[in-house]
Parts: sequence; C-alpha cells; structure tokens
Amino acid sequence: MSQEANKTINQPKNRVEGKLKVTGEARYSAEFAPPNLAYGAIVPSKIAKGRIKKIDTEAAQKAPGVIAILTHQNTPRLNSPPEEFIGDNGLGESRQPLQDNIVHYAGQHIAVVIADTQVRAERAAELVKVTYDWQEPLVRLEQTSSSVFEPELFVGREKLQISRGDVTQALNSAAIKLEQTYTTPVEHHNPIETSATVAEWSGERLTVYDTTRFIKGVQQVLAQSFGMPQAKVRVVCHYIGGSFGSKGFQWGHVVLAALAAKQTGRPVRIELSRQQMFTLAGHRPRTIQSLTLAATKEGKLIGIKHATLTHTSPIAQYTESAGLMTKSLYACPNLEISHKLARLNAPTPTVMRAPGQASGMFALESAMDELAYMLNIDPVELRLRNYAEVEPQEQKPWSSKHLKECYERGIERFGWQQRNPLLRSMGDDDTLIGWGMATTTYPGMRQPASAKATIFANGNAVVSSATHEQGSGVYTVMSQLAADSLGLPLERVKFELGESQFPKAPVTGGSWTTASVGSAVVAATEAVKDKVLTLALGDRTSPLFGSSQDQIAISDGRLFLKDRPSVDETYAEILSRANTDAVEAEVKTEPGDEREKFAFFSFGTHFAEVKIDPFGQVRVSRIVGVYDVGRILNPQTARSQAVGGMVMGIGMALMEHTITDYRYGRYVNPNLSEYLVPVNADIDNFDISFIDRPDPYINPMGSRGLGEISIVGVAAAIANAVYHATGKRVRDLPITLDKLL
Repeated sequence: MSQEANKTINQPKNRVEGKLKVTGEARYSAEFAPPNLAYGAIVPSKIAKGRIKKIDTEAAQKAPGVIAILTHQNTPRLNSPPEEFIGDNGLGESRQPLQDNIVHYAGQHIAVVIADTQVRAERAAELVKVTYDWQEPLVRLEQTSSSVFEPELFVGREKLQISRGDVTQALNSAAIKLEQTYTTPVEHHNPIETSATVAEWSGERLTVYDTTRFIKGVQQVLAQSFGMPQAKVRVVCHYIGGSFGSKGFQWGHVVLAALAAKQTGRPVRIELSRQQMFTLAGHRPRTIQSLTLAATKEGKLIGIKHATLTHTSPIAQYTESAGLMTKSLYACPNLEISHKLARLNAPTPTVMRAPGQASGMFALESAMDELAYMLNIDPVELRLRNYAEVEPQEQKPWSSKHLKECYERGIERFGWQQRNPLLRSMGDDDTLIGWGMATTTYPGMRQPASAKATIFANGNAVVSSATHEQGSGVYTVMSQLAADSLGLPLERVKFELGESQFPKAPVTGGSWTTASVGSAVVAATEAVKDKVLTLALGDRTSPLFGSSQDQIAISDGRLFLKDRPSVDETYAEILSRANTDAVEAEVKTEPGDEREKFAFFSFGTHFAEVKIDPFGQVRVSRIVGVYDVGRILNPQTARSQAVGGMVMGIGMALMEHTITDYRYGRYVNPNLSEYLVPVNADIDNFDISFIDRPDPYINPMGSRGLGEISIVGVAAAIANAVYHATGKRVRDLPITLDKLL
C-alpha cells in the first residue's frame, strides 16, 4: 500500500497553529481562568543558608483580599517526589516545598500568600516578616573542596567518569601538548513566557494548567505528592512560550499551586515573576574545565584529558556533563573524562539547551583551535586529520555520518579558502575582522512513545500524543507525518497534544521528540489505515474486495488500485458502509537492538565572522551552519530551530552571564535589562543548510533531532574568530569588552 500524492514531508509548510498564535487565540497556561480564581505570591528566602526561626504573618493576614497564607508551620505533609526525578537522575529537587524550616539557597520558597487578585497577593507577601538563624553559605565554586564529589551518571543514563587507553603515558610522550582551563558562567533560560500553574480541584480530581514540556512527568509528581492515582490528575499544556530546559521537570511552584487550591477550596494561579525565574526554574551551572590535548607533530591526537568542575544545590544532583561529547568526536586512543560536582547554597540548576554539550564543546573546540595554531595547521585540516570513522569509545559504526560533507559545504559557502591565517591580518585600522570555525555534534536519541490515530466517517483524521509544542514546530511536523501516512491533505488532519490523557510521550527535550513521537505517529496511522483497509478488502460490496494491500494506493483520502485507478473508494465511503463513526488505533514504539549495533549522533560545523571596532565591541557579522541530522521533515521549521540555536550561541559567546553577590548568595542581575540576550540588532546574516540524508537505522523517517545541535560549537567558533581578529585568546565566557581592551 502506498500514497501517490499529498506528500508534505520535506516541504516547507507553514505552522498549522501559526494563525492562532499571531491572532492571540492560542491559550497559554497562565491564561486559563476558572471561575472564582485566586492568586498566589511566593515569599522567597532572603538568606542563602540557615533556618527560619519565626514567620510573622499577622500584618499580611490583615491585608485586603488575603485568603490564606501557607508556611512550613501549617502546610500538610507531602509525599517525596518520585525517585526517577531526583538523585542520580538529577532532574528535580529532592525536597518538597514548605515541609521544614531549612533554607538551602536565597530565593527558596518559604511561604505562599493567596489573595483575590495578583496585586494584593504580591503586596501581602511583602508584609510577611521572617526571622532567620543565619549560617555561612557556600556560594563560590572555586572554594568548594570540602563539598566536592564525583557523580556517577548524567540524568540516570550516561557514565560521567570515562577512560580508555593510557592517558598518562600519552601525555608524557607527546611531541605537542596543550594544557588550558576554560570556564563558562551561570546562564539562565529567560523564555518569553514565564512559568505558571493554574490548579483546580473538583472533589478528588485535580486539573492543572502548567507551563511544562513533560506533561506525564507533572502528572506523576502531583499524583505521588498527594497520594492519589495518576488517572485522577489531569495536566494541560497546549502551548509553551519558550523553554530551553526551564519547564521540563519538577519545580516547587507547581505543587504549591495544587496545594493552595486544595487548602482554599478554589482555583489558584501561581505565576513566577521574571526575577523568580532566575531562582525557581533552573539554570545552566558554571563550569571550570581543564583540558589537555596531546598530539604528534603532524597533528594526530594521541591523548585527551577533560576534567570538569561544576555545581548543584544542596537538594539536587544535576551535573553539567561537559566532557561527554569529547569521548566521541575525534579519533584518539587515550582519553580520560572526569566530572566533579560541588554542592553550593545556590538555586538548583537543570538542563539548558544542549546541556553539557554547549559548555563542553566551547572548551574542546577552542582547544582544537589553539592546537591548530601551535602546529601551524588549518583548523579544518586538523579536524580532518582526527576524523573518527567509527565511534571512538565503543568502536561502533555510525548509523549515519556526513561530517566531511558538512566541512566541505561550510568551507565553500563561507569562503574559508580566502582566510589569511595570520593574526590581526584581516580588516583595517577601524575594524578588525576574524574568521573562526568549530565542529558541532549531538547524540541522536530516541525514546519510547505512544500515539493514537482516528479516522472519522467524514474522512478526516485526528492523531494525538501527550507531547508538547514549545515553538519548534511539533504541531506541524506531526501533522505532516500523519497526513502523508494516511494519504490525506494536510488540512484534513489534526494533531492534538498537551493533554495528560493522551497516549504517553517522553519529555520534550534531548532533541528526541521528532524521532520518538514521530515514530509513534507513523506507526499509529499505519495501524488505523490497515484497519480501514481490512474493512474494505473483506467487504464483498467494496470495489476493492479481494485485492491485496500491496495493490492499493491512497491519494486525497481515496483508496484505489495502482493498476486501475478508476477502481476506488474513499475512507468516508468505507466507514459509512461499515456503519461506524470512527476507526482508531493506538500504538507504542520504542528503540530496538539498533542501539547495540550503531552509534547515533548528529554532526555539523559552524563558520563565524566577527568584526571588532577599536573600542573592543564584537559584532558577529555572519555565521554559516551546515548540519547532518538525517532526513529533514520540514525545511522551514528546521531552519527556524537552527536560527534559534545560533542566536543562543551568540548570547553564550558575547553576553549571557548571571552574576552572584558572593556575600549573600544572591543573583544581582535577575532581569532582562542587565542579563543581556541577543536582540534583532545583534543578529546579521545566517547561512543555514542541511545535508538531508536519511539515517537508515534510527526510525522509519530517518530523522534525528535538531533542536540543540545548532547552539553547540557556536561560542567556540566566535571565540576562535575573535582570536584570529585580535590575537587575544578568551577562555572565560562571555567575551566582554574588558577581556579585549
């Protein structure tokens, strides 16, 4: 059975939900307003470590509109979070909010005020007076030797301490050796939409509208917290206004909203302020990375040592896995990767776009550039001399790898052949010009996922899965996959997501949504199509009766014989004759043994040009990005994702850093006026292209994810270009004026 027309895959289709967004009809979590809605305002801790001696709520209780105030003194006991969200899994806090008087970091929830308006709740929260038993906090990563330990796993799945060969011998015998330290700062996600939760109880049932990209995870956390069946918890999130990692996991305000609604007997909304997003929704933690490269005079790597020191909070164990890509990118027989983790009295970190990879590849690709200058070898040529034909750590063949083609295309599109390798050699007296490049890579992952497909008697179809649309085009791409599989026009297929009662899908992250949920969508639509075809082929009154499935083609909802197209009937006619309103199928898909046979990675390259004025101001004038991510399902949404990653890479390289006042353990720039992110005026010319060759082993579509690969390596490419322009090597992000003057 095949579909001869209506093909939409690999076509640049507009977003199916675009009109709803631009007209304001798309409803985000904070916009749900059940009748009698109350509002919650969080009272944050003003110290970074210690205990609460006393909370005086008398003045706040008397404030206009106040309904209730929850503190550790009157909050009911909650069950601990599910084990898969804490500990070595590292994606949530082990402590439920308001369960004791211990303060672990500045900004921690210590009370929540519920009132009849948001303004009144916030005003009353300011009236809550707290007396603390202050203790000296540990807030500086460089001074943490007593709290450092070696974590075993990154989010429960990948080893963090890795070795192969004899690194010591390789370093001692190397003709060329580079030893440097690279640092990345604390960065914050800052999506346009701040996190918000609206919770409403109806008897023993709980409905939550939440800004989450893990709807099934929120359902599980809330069910366990309140000791109730998951089936009695409904979680809704139809749209997300940006996430980048902040909205994926277990955060205290979600539980607090449900708790406040239960205690007050009315719906409650808790919406984090921009300032609270800095303390209560995660961040990319700081890293100090010591990197050693040992090579022959010809530039062949013989040893790599990559050691990372990073931090978490006292009530979590997330580790920024900066060294994991180092083990797989270049052919090198001797290697040692280590990660050390310090517990600071700082807010809990979490994943941020390309967690570990973005920070780790800044160090590795900067070091490779430095090694190229030491050896007087072109930076691209050095990478080609260390090209890995098989995955170096496990010696598995790649499922698909076209990195050499990425280099070739990037060189051509950027004009790299015209680069003068001498420092400060390009530009004029008023402007220094620098060219730099870096490799990018990201794991090609896939998770178990389920989807349900339904064909209705009118010939239309609906497909659903409990996944998310956080701006990357999931609504559109899943609709395209379903339409092509069913042989229907795109406008006759509706994809539904963002409801916990839909079939289970993984967290939207890890660049695996398309590979995972897309596989389930294809399987479910194929299954429901087979059911309808079985009805037709077994019905003596059908013109298709007695044919075999491989004789049938589908176009525009019409099933017909390939060799006699006039012998046909529609989905609607088949269901009508069968006297049924709908046919449905639900399917679960998951990776098979291909993971044991192949190494799944995406690859690419970034070439960057910078222009630097006499005052040290750096402008990225153009970037060329070439990506090998398997088959491209929608070039339009794919390019949008690549642009978003590149923009974040520019921010990482030149602007973004969260500043801590080490006296008090507080962030001093928790706002968008002093935490700088790129704006339109900072962005010039992006040249983006895709190799677009299907990966034959990852899934039926041949597609790997591309949400994160486009940020990886951008900061290094820019830093390398800055060095080429100025002769100053900046190893401490971001690259600010003071580091160049």
